[in-house]
Amino acid sequence: MPHDDHDHPHALLPPEPALRVKALETILTRKGLIDPAALDEIIDTYQNRIGPQNGARVVAKAWSDPEFRAALLEDATPVVAGLGYYGRQGEHIVVVENTPAQHNMVVCTLCSCYPWPLLGIPPGWYKSDAYRARAVREPRKVLAEFGVTLAEGTSVRVWDSTAEIRYLILPMRPEGTEGLTEDELAALVTRDSMIGTGLPKVPA
Repeated sequence: MPHDDHDHPHALLPPEPALRVKALETILTRKGLIDPAALDEIIDTYQNRIGPQNGARVVAKAWSDPEFRAALLEDATPVVAGLGYYGRQGEHIVVVENTPAQHNMVVCTLCSCYPWPLLGIPPGWYKSDAYRARAVREPRKVLAEFGVTLAEGTSVRVWDSTAEIRYLILPMRPEGTEGLTEDELAALVTRDSMIGTGLPKVPA
């Protein structure tokens, strides 16, 4: 994804936090309080094996199954838990749906609360001060920087993720996808489209 580029303005973070985290990790390792191998395994699980694939499967199923979609929008937590997606950072999930009239996007204004079981580890720009401040103040400009231009009549609603509630955006299903399987649909769902800063891919 282009927004994983470390030179992107939303990805620029001062080096000090990373240094502090590394120093803390070193101290805790020396005291025997954490196992670096276990820590690496956790990071690998969320970054590479979970990633946004779980969320993409949820979106694809919602696009394909009206009853599942209705249940997801009514109370997402037990629905996604029933698919095996639950645990740390996924205790209370709320799904909000994009429509032609309203586009939704997610930010965590206080830190970087994010639905890990569905989307994996949050991207660097999601945690940046610039994104956290500007997404609330000027969401259309931020969306334009991500390449998302909305119709003039489409409103934008920004949802503030917290320690109690984490949001997943249900993007609109792309046109021309009738007859695709859930696996084929899931391949069109991008991480950014489930945060609201992107759109699903268009089928070839």
